[in-house]
Amino acid sequence: MNKTARKFFIDLLAAPSPSGHEEPVQEIVRAYAGKFADDVSTDVHGNVIAAVNVEAGEKPAGRRVLFAGHSDQIGLIVSYIDDKGFLWVQPIGGWDPQQLIGQRMTVWSKDGPVPAVIARKPIHLLDMEERKRVVKMENLWLDIGATDGDDAKSAVRVGDPVTLDLGFQEMRNGLANAPKMDNTTGLWVVIEALRRVVRRKPKVAVYAVSTVCEEIGLRGARTSTHGVDPDVGIAVDVTHATDCPTISKRQEGDLSLGGGPVIVRGPNMNPKVSDRLEAVAQEQKIPFQLAALGRAAPNDANSIQITRAGVATGLISVPNRYMHSAVETISLDDIDHSADLLAGFAASLEPDESLIP
Repeated sequence: MNKTARKFFIDLLAAPSPSGHEEPVQEIVRAYAGKFADDVSTDVHGNVIAAVNVEAGEKPAGRRVLFAGHSDQIGLIVSYIDDKGFLWVQPIGGWDPQQLIGQRMTVWSKDGPVPAVIARKPIHLLDMEERKRVVKMENLWLDIGATDGDDAKSAVRVGDPVTLDLGFQEMRNGLANAPKMDNTTGLWVVIEALRRVVRRKPKVAVYAVSTVCEEIGLRGARTSTHGVDPDVGIAVDVTHATDCPTISKRQEGDLSLGGGPVIVRGPNMNPKVSDRLEAVAQEQKIPFQLAALGRAAPNDANSIQITRAGVATGLISVPNRYMHSAVETISLDDIDHSADLLAGFAASLEPDESLIP
């Protein structure tokens, strides 16, 4: 990973992008991809589509390959401001409310970021029943330091999005953590793969899409895939690393940080695509791991496969510890290898080869 690509990754992690509010991240994507892509566009849904081997604004007649990485993160949305100035919220995406207690948050208002915290009654004041009770989202509030409701409403409006306090922390052995590794990792991989494939002179048109609204129903992948109309589509998203306590390898597989990208096999994936990914990894000596998924994928690969008349679909996953938390942890080597694998895959395709199983 060179310095420019590394800065791109860290910039993406610092930009808020709760589902439906991805504009700050998409601005960064457009600026980065515009340096090497033949065409960069944004559709009405907010998906950013960067492409090589295309004429600007034209859909090529030959084979089209789509790489999708979702730009959105889970978050919250302000639903009520009470008379004392406390904010009440709804979830955007899937939260474990226990992960929110004691967190620094940011409300993204039209006038800029508003610092906030989420807390609860101190342990000293909780009775025994309260200590045993699982916290529910509707019982959590945000404190922005307002004196009353009018003061809070002067800074925040109902409908403003909220995220965890964003940042990036490097750890030992090439690991790093941040609140939104899901799915900044996949987004970085598809855009960086597009940059790397340019010098390999692919024989097909390659599209890298920064999709929106994955966390609320895979929505951006559906609309962007319909627009691009690809022959082949590969989604890149995080998966659960199983090299930490309490996670069952029997069900989730043996997946480690630093072990390389995960090539997923199962009914949501075209076997020729999965086999080609594995062959490219072996030929180019890229470390990789295998995972099985016996159902429809809970990510953009799901929507890609069944768009229009169907798409030959693949899925590359990045191992992630502590998903949907403030400390999602990944290996920087894994995302670097994932970008190489995608670029190698696109470069290996012939314009007329069949991917019909």
